[in-house]
Amino acid sequence: MKKIALLSAAALLASAPASAEYLYGFGNISVNYLDWSKNTQDRTGFQEDFAYLELEGGAGFDWGEVYGFFDLENVQDGSDELRTAYKGTIAYKIADTDFRLYGQHYASDSKGFAANNTVLGGQYRFQGDGWFVTPWVGAHMTITNPSWNDGFTGFNGGMFGWTAVYNFTAWDQKFWISNWHESEFARKSDYTDVSGETDDVSMNGALAFWWDATEHVTTGIQYRYAYNKLGTVGNQNAFIYSLRYNF
Repeated sequence: MKKIALLSAAALLASAPASAEYLYGFGNISVNYLDWSKNTQDRTGFQEDFAYLELEGGAGFDWGEVYGFFDLENVQDGSDELRTAYKGTIAYKIADTDFRLYGQHYASDSKGFAANNTVLGGQYRFQGDGWFVTPWVGAHMTITNPSWNDGFTGFNGGMFGWTAVYNFTAWDQKFWISNWHESEFARKSDYTDVSGETDDVSMNGALAFWWDATEHVTTGIQYRYAYNKLGTVGNQNAFIYSLRYNF
């Protein structure tokens, strides 16, 4: 499972042109703490608060953009309980327009469960002075490997979402707001029977407020939300407290 996930992510990046003009880039490492709401924990019975480390980066070129992160989760409980998750995206410009060919791959691995999700489709980039919004939509392929059954492999409907960022200055300080969102639709019943989420639609994302305290230090609070996702029927929500070091 891990080999499949790594090869898929590498393929996304390898498809980028070898000769390209570099426009911008960023990278950071962060420590984060996710605190589920009491209502979520009472309803699910299994969601637990956890700390995680994250390595994140992205870059823009004349042909498009790439982005990725790698998470090491549940670090407070020792090596036996560690989980990993990573995501890679690529957006390739179509001629001299704001339309892009879009691909993303997400993988997670924990004791007793592993999953890979790949989306191939299209994206459009809206942008202005200090802000951008990038809605996208595509076909969704899923591989799950739970320890308690045979899992699911195959086409799993579609997915749409967006990433949005707005930068602003107040009191001589730099702040920004970000939102990522994903919704799955027309999911296969064979998949939902395995995942326990029952519905053929889902929602997943986070709305965040960030403060660039210095050139290298950013702190933020994120409102994490999900619906019919993460193995749970109905709504879930949490707050994430983050401290980043920017390279």
